[in-house]
Amino acid sequence: FISTVCNFMSHEKCLKNVKIPCSCIAPSLVRVPVAHCFGPPGHYKRKFCTVCRKSLESPAFRCEVCELHVHTDCILFACSDCRQCHQDGHLDHDTYHHHWREGNLSSSARCEVCKKTCGSSEVLSGMRCEWCGILAHTACYVIVTPECTFGRLRNMILPPNCVQLFSRNFSKLHCFRISENLPTESDEDDDVDGSTQGSTKDIQISTDSSKQTLKIFDGNDAVKRNQFRLISVPRIAKNEEVVEAALRAYYINDDQQEYELQTFTQQVLLSDDVINRNDAAEDSNLGSVFRVSVPEAWIIRAKPKDEEVIRIYPAWLKVGMAYVSLRVNKDSTVQTVIKEVLPLLGRQTECLQNFKLVEVLMGSKQVQRMALDNQELILNRLKDIRKTSIRQMNQTRFYIVENSKSIVQVNLFIGGLPPQLSPEEYTNILKEELAIKTNVVSVSHVYQAQGAVVLQISCFSEAERIYMLVKDTVVNDKPLNAVVIPAVM
Repeated sequence: FISTVCNFMSHEKCLKNVKIPCSCIAPSLVRVPVAHCFGPPGHYKRKFCTVCRKSLESPAFRCEVCELHVHTDCILFACSDCRQCHQDGHLDHDTYHHHWREGNLSSSARCEVCKKTCGSSEVLSGMRCEWCGILAHTACYVIVTPECTFGRLRNMILPPNCVQLFSRNFSKLHCFRISENLPTESDEDDDVDGSTQGSTKDIQISTDSSKQTLKIFDGNDAVKRNQFRLISVPRIAKNEEVVEAALRAYYINDDQQEYELQTFTQQVLLSDDVINRNDAAEDSNLGSVFRVSVPEAWIIRAKPKDEEVIRIYPAWLKVGMAYVSLRVNKDSTVQTVIKEVLPLLGRQTECLQNFKLVEVLMGSKQVQRMALDNQELILNRLKDIRKTSIRQMNQTRFYIVENSKSIVQVNLFIGGLPPQLSPEEYTNILKEELAIKTNVVSVSHVYQAQGAVVLQISCFSEAERIYMLVKDTVVNDKPLNAVVIPAVM
């Protein structure tokens, strides 16, 4: 048997022992979403993509922290399950479990349980803990003691509870000196984005005249960026069959009856008013996908619903239930959701004003958080996300969070400044070049010989603004650089 989504292969007799989740449901199994730190693209021999499970024949990406390997076109679908290296805010843990990563082991790797060879250079197989380094078969790793002791290097490792980073949208990438100039971000204006390369390889194999190739966009954002996936379907295929193929291309495991396709002509795609045109045409009657002309472009749309069941994740729990399910309707607001969720979590005596609902986008390269307004209609919010990107909806969660009263403190290291200046002169340069707000920003350390300072910032948005601005700032013909400094406990 072979999965039509992630290309997982298995003998019939082995199906009952399969433990590895498909790429389409892997995001829903992540306990704590942590973004990856992808370095510059490179060539990796005898390695396999974790998303599509195919070999890495072309330049690919590797996470510098958890050793995840992924194709350029698969990077958007990579699960945000990187190794947790620090505590975000006040979330803490008493124990740590193994962080398992599948495959890409050496051919001589041996299983910790049965002592037999578990590595392979021909297929994605075997498991490795990215903390302690023990190896195991997929069928054996489930019986390994869950708690990780960090292995032989435990005396040299700082566990996550020793490293604290009060962050909102900062990730490990902002703390490490890893290049962020990824080709996938610079190809957005090309006719065929990097996200189509893997699909193109598969489509080229199909030369059957009875089939046609279609461009599939997953939302307004993909249309504006001209990022699409290619699928091959029979020329007499029904809409339902094409929708199912389109959902598989985007690693979405939903019922195809909940989605529909809308067609675009190339003239509409190139129009500046594509979004408005799209909205006006949403209710048009769709016919067969059959076309005699050149392949067309289509966009996946979610059908409107009057009711939905959403998952709410409690952010304050160390252990216990992962989430609670709640049915919402067109009148449900964020505030009513909080009111209904608290009793389900045993917090019915708490004041509603002490909690907020946070939308979390679990991107592979960045986990973004946004607090929702209490009066916002939750169904309208879901509709907006799906309209922007069906894929993003698959990677979005809602957390109920206690309002934090802690003092925000972000330490930002800035280098590349002229050396041997006084603290006042450095402050004046930063005021002039970065327009820092002195009421929330102060210089805590000065390294005159290196031309560097550390800023102590008491506002998340100001820290993010300065960090992004530093990357495009030049002082005395020398570019500045910034690194977020976590607190070591």
